[in-house]
Amino acid sequence: MAENNTEICFKKETVSKLLSGFFKEDKTKLSGDAALLMAEMLKVFVQEAVVRSQKQAESEDCDQVDIEHFEKILPQLLLDF
Repeated sequence: MAENNTEICFKKETVSKLLSGFFKEDKTKLSGDAALLMAEMLKVFVQEAVVRSQKQAESEDCDQVDIEHFEKILPQLLLDF
């Protein structure tokens, strides 16, 4: 499998808007540090999902990762996080 060292990153503004959309009260605010921390958590989550999907594809002797590989690892990934 080809390795690609592309850096995963989430924009702080995007994460902030997504999180703010789930607040029940309009008065609830999100600090910049909380948005940065959540962006870092998303980065770790995505990296772990990619690695596990790749291992699943390798165990099935596939040359590329498909959505089916991701779907197979997703339940355990969610339990681990």
